[in-house]
Amino acid sequence: MTTSGEHVTDRWVLLLVRLPKQPSRHRVAVWRELRRVGAVSIGQGTWAVPDVPVFAEGLRRATELAGRGGGETIELRAAGRTPADAERFRALFDAARRDDWTEFLTDCGRYVEEIAKEIRTAKFTLAELEEEEQSLERLRRWHRDLQTRDVFGVPEAAEATERLRECAAAYEDYAERVIRALHEA
Repeated sequence: MTTSGEHVTDRWVLLLVRLPKQPSRHRVAVWRELRRVGAVSIGQGTWAVPDVPVFAEGLRRATELAGRGGGETIELRAAGRTPADAERFRALFDAARRDDWTEFLTDCGRYVEEIAKEIRTAKFTLAELEEEEQSLERLRRWHRDLQTRDVFGVPEAAEATERLRECAAAYEDYAERVIRALHEA
């Protein structure tokens, strides 16, 4: 809590971005960086993140990219003027996090389906095992990134953590089958 009674996560950083129209690659680079770190677009060239340290480096990189493209950024600190405004900011941010987690859950489902297919078709090779291990590591990194930006902890996060455990268990089962098949040959 701050001395004014608001929580630190009730404060926001707004990043106003201005870039030349051409070449578009600079706008795309800034947009990608801001999306990657979890910023929420709240209007043309206006992005918001909670005012917590986890977002500082991403905002710095976006500002650097804008400068390279001949543009500029202005960083502002903000809070909702009314409780309803503060709730709306948080709702926008949480909706973006729910979308992130939903996409993650979909990929976890695909991963488990892929391993089930490999088991059904008895594709028990080291090459396939390594590929599945790399896919699981990608899911783990993604999960860690999403947890980092999910400042408020939307409900989908718990489901995603459980789903990641299921992916790891499916991988372990598959790994045991591959090793068993290679030893039997």
